[in-house]
Amino acid sequence: MPLSASNPSNPSNAPAQQWRFDSRYLTLPEAFYSRIDPVPVREPKLLAFNEPLAAQLGLGFLLNDPEAVNYFSGNAVPVGATAFAQAYAGHQFGGFSMLGDGRAVVLGEHLTPDGTRVDLQLKGSGPTPYSRRGDGRAALGPMLREYLVSEAMHSLGIPTTRSLAVVSTGEPVFRQTAQPGAVLTRVASSHLRVGTFQYAAAKGDTELLQALLDYAIDRHYPAVADADNPAQALLSKVVDVQASLVVQWMRVGFIHGVMNTDNMTISGETIDYGPCAFLNAYDRETVFSSIDHQGRYAFGNQPGMAQWNLLRLAEALLPLLDADEDKAIEMAKEAVSQFAAIYTERFEQMMLNKLGLESKRDEQDETLISECLDCLTEAKLDYTNAFRDLALPTLPDKPAYHTPKFQAWHASWQARLASQGWSEHAVSALMNRTNPAYIARNHLVEAALLAAESDGDLDPFKNLLAVLSNPYEPQPGREHYADPGEYNPGYMTFCGT
Repeated sequence: MPLSASNPSNPSNAPAQQWRFDSRYLTLPEAFYSRIDPVPVREPKLLAFNEPLAAQLGLGFLLNDPEAVNYFSGNAVPVGATAFAQAYAGHQFGGFSMLGDGRAVVLGEHLTPDGTRVDLQLKGSGPTPYSRRGDGRAALGPMLREYLVSEAMHSLGIPTTRSLAVVSTGEPVFRQTAQPGAVLTRVASSHLRVGTFQYAAAKGDTELLQALLDYAIDRHYPAVADADNPAQALLSKVVDVQASLVVQWMRVGFIHGVMNTDNMTISGETIDYGPCAFLNAYDRETVFSSIDHQGRYAFGNQPGMAQWNLLRLAEALLPLLDADEDKAIEMAKEAVSQFAAIYTERFEQMMLNKLGLESKRDEQDETLISECLDCLTEAKLDYTNAFRDLALPTLPDKPAYHTPKFQAWHASWQARLASQGWSEHAVSALMNRTNPAYIARNHLVEAALLAAESDGDLDPFKNLLAVLSNPYEPQPGREHYADPGEYNPGYMTFCGT
């Protein structure tokens, strides 16, 4: 499980099937956290449990442990755990704030059977010192959404936090209306964010910042510890992994919706599935988030916002880049400026693979890509289904595929494929490895959440999750899961806090 770059030994030589906590985050200065236990809930009930993930983590024994529901609800803290809430800061829609885990606690760093280090976090576990007058709780719908979409992203092959369990609390939470409460158990390589470094920098304490840098390097990128300038080396690593991550979002039409700096990880994992959604009709301007009134985090803006966030990380690291501020600024600019070139190269490679082409030949391939996306935009073609259609021996009889513009592009594409010299089978195989048949369709996600919230019916949730666990293979009898649904121009997603 690619959740962490570090591979420490098991200090206790404990058997694989038990909790194995080794929370090195607590060796950082106490400014970075507050030790606090989760707040117990009234009537915990286990609604979802990720058995394959539990087995990977060495926690498969929890399937038959009557105490599991108490661990996942916060009613009991596992043996060896020391729960804590993390402090961090962040630019939220451009405005800077000192933040922290307002409704979550990390149970600790758990070592998997192969020695991989992961955070186990309870989300919705009650108020913390960082709650900012919030209740610290979470509603059932948003927690099931995070479970569903994060696991869908994992199956799509996209770096992401994972979901281990969802427990209903038997207690209401009050947002616009009263909603059933829940706690999510989240698994992450770590919860280190761009905002964690912003928090340390805002404290104005270089030793605090240095301690965080050393921990982050040891946790995720130990190979750069001996670099001439570890701070610059870390920055370059984060630039690299974030460029790759956003390319993968663009591949499947994922819109994060809340790309604040506190929601960008140092590890390069997708985190925080609040107002997220997937494209249906291709449109770079698509926004689904109810709180993104200006389209700051629209689908097509995601690469630019990632680079903006990385500039904020570079600013935080300036004191560690060089004692000479002017020199430090130049070093920061140099590192972050690499994002555009890295992203562009990988985006073009990804798009060529979506079109069944192995690699870029010349600038005409750039035109092929841009004209393809123009055709999708003008015809309002479904982003996911269009690329699966292109992999078929014969295009479906849809009017959008028979316009002069599309036909001209299609002829250019066919000529380019012919010059590659691959068989039709090889081309379609590459396309179908790159282009999913099934994504977490917005209307299906909403229907599953509504059934769970209103009627306590988890079958739609479980059925959708089963389809999304195998997104690249046709699933006979489940074709309706690939249907984009009726056009809904007013569809919105909500943060859940």
